[in-house]
Amino acid sequence: MTTQRVKVYIYANDPISQAGVASQLRPRPETQLVDPGDLDQAEVAVVVTESVDEEILRVLRAVQRGSAPKTVLIAAYLDEAAVVVAAEAGVSALLRRAEVTPDRLVHVITKVRAGQAEMPADLLAGLLGRVGQLQRQILTPRGLRFSGLSDREIEVLKLVADGHDTGEIARELAFSERTIKSILHDVTTRLQLRNRAHAVAYAVREGFI
Repeated sequence: MTTQRVKVYIYANDPISQAGVASQLRPRPETQLVDPGDLDQAEVAVVVTESVDEEILRVLRAVQRGSAPKTVLIAAYLDEAAVVVAAEAGVSALLRRAEVTPDRLVHVITKVRAGQAEMPADLLAGLLGRVGQLQRQILTPRGLRFSGLSDREIEVLKLVADGHDTGEIARELAFSERTIKSILHDVTTRLQLRNRAHAVAYAVREGFI
């Protein structure tokens, strides 16, 4: 069975890098290059740069508009701050330019099209450390999680899912009805959910209840 070729758009902020990446991908049976004017047809965008600066962030955001292809960012210089910024810009994979070979790039492009992610192991370890620090020092003291729901909010949503009304939930948790209404209002507003049922569905879908 022949695997469908991945449609790839390439952007580099210098013509030599642009031509170099294109020359490596063009003959590969796994990839099919698309013209700059056909970005909306691309499944994966490969963006090549020296560093993650404001100019490249504008490019990444522009790429994410419209059909929003998944993005592979190749940079000569990457650190933890660049990882965070790139993730906020919707990047699916990060690669150091010195570590990229044609085979590795094609492998990552294929993974990204399939919905997977990729980044250097040392940057992943550092990022996880920063996430843990943020959870311990900032979120946990405030009763929050990265999930976007606090323990108290999850407890309230569990009772809503069990069919309890506001008064019953208030008595069960020893809160006022006004507090329960405020908790539910905060959840639906913060997560842009329509109503209580939508909030319960969100919690179930994300595995919180």
